[in-house]
Amino acid sequence: MENHYYNAEDLGKFGAVSEWQKTMGDKFFAWYSEVFKEGALSAKEKSLIALAVAHAVQCPYCIDAYSSDAFEKGWSEEQMMEAVHVAAAIRGGASLVHGVQMMNKVKEIAM
Repeated sequence: MENHYYNAEDLGKFGAVSEWQKTMGDKFFAWYSEVFKEGALSAKEKSLIALAVAHAVQCPYCIDAYSSDAFEKGWSEEQMMEAVHVAAAIRGGASLVHGVQMMNKVKEIAM
């Protein structure tokens, strides 16, 4: 048996995080459920957003869950990959914009 830091089976145990702190766990899951209900955004739209965010935060459990969810809700492979590219562009841009801070610091030192 291969040993992995992340085990796909652990995704199914997500609800167990309430076991050692039921009050907070219950509140989290109530909020989490409310977030993904139909609202100003459809549940389908929220699924695609969740998929992109899962990639941005690099959560393998979330990537598995929302890859399945987005596909089951009718997003195409092309749309899902485009959402991943959007997340990657934002993440890359966030790193690059901090380059301005580096430039400011170097200019400060050079003066």
